[in-house]
Amino acid sequence: MTDLRTSLLQQLAATHDGDPWYGPSRSGLLSGLTPDQALAHSVAGGHSIWELVLHMTAWTNEVRRRLGGQPAAEPVEGDWPAVGPVSAESWDRARAALAEAHAELLAAARALPPSRWDEPVGDTREPALGTGVTMGGMLIGFAQHDAYHTGQVAQMRRAVLQSR
Repeated sequence: MTDLRTSLLQQLAATHDGDPWYGPSRSGLLSGLTPDQALAHSVAGGHSIWELVLHMTAWTNEVRRRLGGQPAAEPVEGDWPAVGPVSAESWDRARAALAEAHAELLAAARALPPSRWDEPVGDTREPALGTGVTMGGMLIGFAQHDAYHTGQVAQMRRAVLQSR
């Protein structure tokens, strides 16, 4: 039987660019979208796919920094970074940055010694900041965060493609 640490790392890898149990991977959902489709606010009051990509990238980087020993904080990129100039190239860069951040996080998580998985993150429980848990708990929370936002991407992608 695979241990929980190995299983979690396998699932984190699958959700981005593999064969997750729930359906298409995140990279699969993001492929083939134009910049205009990625910018569409297809759900009233919701974020665009592009905004979600930047948000997920920022938090992926933040979790990786914490695994590397940095204190818990809001991402240096901001919680919801601005999209900035819109072009096919900048949309490609946003998706590539998410893939790179995800690969770097997986490498950091794989390199984290088992003894550090029970190390605390932050001093107090702050759900919005993801503190007051262990390193392992933070990675589980990160997986939940990614699954939540990937589900949003799936819904928005469906809405955007149906509106053509």
